[in-house]
Amino acid sequence: MAKLTFSGGIHPFDGKDMSKDIPIKDHKPGPELIYPLSQHIGAPAKAIVKKGDHVFVGQKIAEADGFVSSPIYASVSGIVKDVCEHRVIAGNNAMCIIIENDGMYSEMNPWEVKELDSMTSAEIIDRVKEAGIVGMGGAGFPTHVKMSVKEPQKIDYVIINAAECEPYLTSDYRKMIEEPEKLIEGLKVYLKLFPYALGIIAIEDNKPDCIKIFRALTKEEPRITVKALKTKYPQGSERHLIYATTGRELNSKLLPADVGCVVNNVDTIIAVRNAIFDGVPLLYRIVTVTGDCIKNPRNFKVRIGTLYSELLEAAGGYKKEPVKIISGGPMMGNCLFDLDVPVTKTGSALLCLSNDDVSRMEPSACINCGACVNACPSRLVPTELSKHSTHGNLEEFEANHGLECVECGCCSFVCPAKRPLAQSIKSMRKIVLASKRK
Repeated sequence: MAKLTFSGGIHPFDGKDMSKDIPIKDHKPGPELIYPLSQHIGAPAKAIVKKGDHVFVGQKIAEADGFVSSPIYASVSGIVKDVCEHRVIAGNNAMCIIIENDGMYSEMNPWEVKELDSMTSAEIIDRVKEAGIVGMGGAGFPTHVKMSVKEPQKIDYVIINAAECEPYLTSDYRKMIEEPEKLIEGLKVYLKLFPYALGIIAIEDNKPDCIKIFRALTKEEPRITVKALKTKYPQGSERHLIYATTGRELNSKLLPADVGCVVNNVDTIIAVRNAIFDGVPLLYRIVTVTGDCIKNPRNFKVRIGTLYSELLEAAGGYKKEPVKIISGGPMMGNCLFDLDVPVTKTGSALLCLSNDDVSRMEPSACINCGACVNACPSRLVPTELSKHSTHGNLEEFEANHGLECVECGCCSFVCPAKRPLAQSIKSMRKIVLASKRK
């Protein structure tokens, strides 16, 4: 096996050249912002404002409704227009807080800032929880839950997922180029929580400039190392990142902490840094607006709640009509049919493409070539799992380790018969997990 990688995986066209060399631009939002109450794994937040209320930037508008939940803050000042259902990225309607932007951006006073060395672990975790920080790489797991490890002395590695293996996405890359010191400061917050851990900044080797910057900045940091990973999708998958950097294996029954690891992506680490060093909650994220249909692809610093339609306009609009629009990357993103949906804590990109190879595919019978097996990073037999899914055979699906699928899409990507393997496996995983919850 090659050094600092994993078995399987694929090499799709990465499309990163469209936006990677253009600095992040601060985007001022339009007249209305929309805040879904569910922007994370776990219980939706509970609205604590009502129609007609005046709010400020940094004011809490929804509180966490349980341990695995996360509060939400206004990213603009203005008047609460309504608390009602509105369409969200997934295409369904969900409860949202709608705020009319007054254009003043009047702020509440930030929280008290203490020196990191003087803060206890409990204070750090409470501040991160109160700041509403969740995993901003896609999953949206509340960050304070990851930090709340029962035995912090048993954490050996704090890993920054700086691989950014999803094609077209360059938001993490730009943050690393423009604000590398903030990433290191965020990592030091974690190293304060886990006193025996080594910090690892894991970067794919298609970003040699980032690797050079961070090695220079950390050469005097004995607890921080930079590891160059082989460029391959899905190198940023949590399980495979842990294996590539530490050699430790993880399955669906284990959490990273069970193998002595804590993993967070670049934007999340910087959000933690901002909460601790600047005393501000999570108000922004970086969004890549790109694709061959976009006039001026680039990354934007976006206030949470901003509509995707505004980002399209900010990027110059379409230079040709797209046939597919995706929130996120092409491998694991969600297709959009309406751009009047808000950017959430987990919304990483707006991707507009002129080709839709998937919709033109005509699936045929499996030819037993084994391409999906070779590509699967979890070492599964996707064609077999897809068969059990098609026949609704839950027991056989689970017996063949279907829950170990990470839903990366590699199997569908390489299948010469154009079979929707990943889609059928993903659907069956949901059914099996739902039956277990019952």
